[in-house]
Amino acid sequence: MSKHIVITGTSRGIGYELVKLFAKQGHQVLALSRNDGPVKALKLKNVTAFCFDLGDAEAYLRVEEHITEHWKHVDVLINNAGLVLNKPFAKTTVSDFEEVYRTNVFGMAELTRLLIPYMIKNSHVVTMSSMGGVQGSMKFPGLSAYSSSKAAVITLTELLAEEYKESDISFNVLALGAVQTEMLEEAFPGYQAPITPEEIADYIVDFSLKGQKFFNGKLLQVSNSTP
Repeated sequence: MSKHIVITGTSRGIGYELVKLFAKQGHQVLALSRNDGPVKALKLKNVTAFCFDLGDAEAYLRVEEHITEHWKHVDVLINNAGLVLNKPFAKTTVSDFEEVYRTNVFGMAELTRLLIPYMIKNSHVVTMSSMGGVQGSMKFPGLSAYSSSKAAVITLTELLAEEYKESDISFNVLALGAVQTEMLEEAFPGYQAPITPEEIADYIVDFSLKGQKFFNGKLLQVSNSTP
């Protein structure tokens, strides 16, 4: 059965691959990214791409209008958009932290809050975190803003699962290890990861459609290596 899937951060990397995989399976996809060009160029009939900035209040209204007019409900939300900053802590300003958190935490929270009223029984909210945000995992200099923001969405996911446990909506978070994306290159220049965006996207698609049967409020560490 065709599902209604909302994905953020779809212009490149994992998000871009997710759009293609869901579309190939016949699902209806709303692809949200500051750069909607790459997805629009695919010309997939069951995919709608919006230019969407998680910091733009008006962008959320456009998403809501599309859902109320065309979909009526949402089955899966994948909070994939992320902003990385690799900068020594001594040089990381308040505005740097605000910029990273605006995308990675505040934007994720606001889009989730907006879409929950449209989510039906057995809907699933899947948020992308990082192994760098997992307590006790290996940490790396320069990623204070990024990794701490990814820790925040782990706890937020646990809180949402508890607050909405009577609604039959599931909230889970995937802490990804090294995946060979442009973002990884920005954080760890020259590092070669053992996992491709296509491979991890295949896992995420399956988890987002079936994982809510087995998990709610859980952190899953999806990593076989850490750079």
